[in-house]
Amino acid sequence: METDSISSVCPVCHQPILPQYYFCPNCGTKLNETPLSTTVVTQVWIYAFSIILPMIAFIFVTRWPGVKYFKSKDPKAKQIGQIAWALIILSTVITIWLAVVWTQNYIKKTVDSINADLSSYGI
Repeated sequence: METDSISSVCPVCHQPILPQYYFCPNCGTKLNETPLSTTVVTQVWIYAFSIILPMIAFIFVTRWPGVKYFKSKDPKAKQIGQIAWALIILSTVITIWLAVVWTQNYIKKTVDSINADLSSYGI
């Protein structure tokens, strides 16, 4: 290793490190944040998670990867985070709307059934 290319030392073991290292090769200390994956498979997984589990994702937001992608400095990762947020908000609104419509239909059906029973008794 050339001494000209070495820019600093590990804060734990004081061994020389290069700026592009994410971990110290000597002691394993985390030196830099590893870049977030922006592969198509990762994107599909984040988007599917955002659509399928809207309420659970809000409850367990620390486990939902959209937050760290949204906060990323990498423009591609940030865009993935923005799309994930849009999907989770949209799917939550749709889920709430469907729950309201289903509840209203169930109540109407139940009231109509009660009224039909009452009218059959001549009440």
